[in-house]
Amino acid sequence: MTYRQLPHITNLFRAQQLRTRVAAVSSTKSPKRAMSSKQSKPVNFGIILFPAFQALDVFGPLDALSLLSRTNNMHLYTIANTVDPVSTQLPQDKQPSDSDFGQLVVPTHTFKTAPPLDVLVVPGGQGSRAAGLEPAIDFIKEVYPSLQYIISICTGARLVAQAGVLDGKRATTNKLSWQSTITVRSEVDWVHRARWVQDGNVWTSSGISAGIDATLAWIEHVHGTNVAKAIADRMEYNRVTDAGDDPFAELYGLTKKS
Repeated sequence: MTYRQLPHITNLFRAQQLRTRVAAVSSTKSPKRAMSSKQSKPVNFGIILFPAFQALDVFGPLDALSLLSRTNNMHLYTIANTVDPVSTQLPQDKQPSDSDFGQLVVPTHTFKTAPPLDVLVVPGGQGSRAAGLEPAIDFIKEVYPSLQYIISICTGARLVAQAGVLDGKRATTNKLSWQSTITVRSEVDWVHRARWVQDGNVWTSSGISAGIDATLAWIEHVHGTNVAKAIADRMEYNRVTDAGDDPFAELYGLTKKS
């Protein structure tokens, strides 16, 4: 065993302990959570994880939602193909450098065991372009009809589009990865200049940090302006409130035809 391996092994040990604790809590509360569809505001939130997801795509929106949960009845489920820890890092053979700088998140459920959801959050990241995402795409396609809302962050729109959920809808995505994302589904009305886009119960955001603005806009839509402002202030976050405020479209040379 090398010195460099020790932090990774320690992280896995801690992740296993966390998974055991989370599983125990989840098993005792699942029956109560299944009743959320009858409530006026969303209660059950799920977020999809896959290898090499973008950290801020997950933790930015979750931080805002976590603050919201202090005054609202809400439950979170992290969902992946297995309940093994999911890393933000690319596989070692695809790393552009010798860095070891990832974070591990332990899923509470698999795509097969996930409970009924009201809101599903789909992050992006380098892993959203990898092979083997069919289980995640199939899960999105299966649960969407029963959701109150679906929110994609960054290139998470790629998975939502591949599930057919964005067909005939306006949507946006990360501007740096614009071309590689919009080509996966021509049936989508891709909006090149947008911080986020809402079309019915479907919310899509631009790249990475835009997911925080989209989530705060969603909170405002569901819970009101004062609640969203209070959360942004508590985060000390200077939010973008104009969905069309998107300087990155110009930065990356995007036009209506691009």
